[in-house]
Amino acid sequence: MSISHAIKLPAALLLAGSFGLSGCATKGYVNERIATVNQRIDGVEAKLQTTDTTAQQALTEGQATAAQMQGTTQRIDQLNARVDGIEQRMIQRKPRN
Repeated sequence: MSISHAIKLPAALLLAGSFGLSGCATKGYVNERIATVNQRIDGVEAKLQTTDTTAQQALTEGQATAAQMQGTTQRIDQLNARVDGIEQRMIQRKPRN
């Protein structure tokens, strides 16, 4: 059962039940109110789908950025090790005079 059916059915039953208790709602009136609620639910579902798509894209981009940053960090660590080695050799060298 989709989200839309899971929400629409209870909403329809709630509306129908509330109007049934009063005894003055016509079938057309109830159907009109249910249609209005269903339109609102459809709009919320569309916004939810758009938000979900945007969130998935952001997650994918974030994961790609994290992978790139990990590679960059590894390269920086390698360069730091090389610079440290060069620095140690410079310290150990005898000055030329």
